[in-house]
Amino acid sequence: MSAPADRGARRAARLLQWYPRSWRARYGAEFAELLLAEFAEQPQNWRRSFDVASHGLLARLADAGLMSRRQPPERPLATAGCALAAFGALAVAMLAQLATGWQWVSPGSSYVTGATLVMTLAAGCIGLIGLCAAVPVIWQVLLAVGRRNGRVMRPAGIAVGCGVALAFGAKHFQNSWPGTGGTGAEHGLVPGGMAAFGWASTLSVTSFWAHPGLLGRFPAAELAWMVLSPVVGIALAGAVVITVRRLTLPQPLVGYLAGLARGAWWASAAFAAGAAMWMLGRSSAAGLFRPGLVDGAELVIMMLALAVALLASLSLRGVGPPSLRRKGGVKTTSAGVKKM
Repeated sequence: MSAPADRGARRAARLLQWYPRSWRARYGAEFAELLLAEFAEQPQNWRRSFDVASHGLLARLADAGLMSRRQPPERPLATAGCALAAFGALAVAMLAQLATGWQWVSPGSSYVTGATLVMTLAAGCIGLIGLCAAVPVIWQVLLAVGRRNGRVMRPAGIAVGCGVALAFGAKHFQNSWPGTGGTGAEHGLVPGGMAAFGWASTLSVTSFWAHPGLLGRFPAAELAWMVLSPVVGIALAGAVVITVRRLTLPQPLVGYLAGLARGAWWASAAFAAGAAMWMLGRSSAAGLFRPGLVDGAELVIMMLALAVALLASLSLRGVGPPSLRRKGGVKTTSAGVKKM
């Protein structure tokens, strides 16, 4: 292969990376030939690159079940679960901050009191819904393991390992929770043990990263945990998504999980409303009750996660038992994304 042809093939391969793997496996070779032919006619064209990138991103959204109902329901379910899990992680970090303050003093602000109550109740609902969803999914994973389904066993094993590592790490570092020994009168508003565990599991979500001098005072083990815990958390989320996408779930279970996803979305929206209430009362809050830039950034990311979860949930409308599908529900297929 000549040098220009070799460069063209590498350019085509880079542009194809915008598309999901399933699309590349089905259309990649043919599309690469079309790109090479266009490179020969017009070597440089930014509009072509933009067009390929934008369509590739749209194909990835469709592959995740955000823009198409033609995907197997496991895909939007996994996407909704991942988005809600990201929301939950930030929600735990936010609530842990408020819980630390409550262990010591009363905020003296109706905004903070009301927001904390709403956020605590919403977080409890999210946790309960998550447990109701996890039990049947874990059972399906165990069935796949019993059938020696390697495509499910590998990511499931990674998910278990990451989950155990996060649980043990958070359990170890929760002893350093700054709320320990607090003398505040409202210990019961947010359970101290849960708050300490949540604080330790989200220790990396902190504004101390912008203050290296203060960060340098942290113990080396705690700094290592702050760096490694989000990496392990991302690996856990990715492994769970892959596991769910590789399962073949019974249709009644899909409908059940879709209903739970919608319930979790509403509970998450209630938490976001409580967080916004807390932000609105910023002027009347002080100390640990006073929201900062990190809290504002968290709320923005949480709203984006809610938007993704909503799109995925909308893709699951009509999914349910066979009797519901006959009344105009969605017929699930494994059809791929159409090429441009």
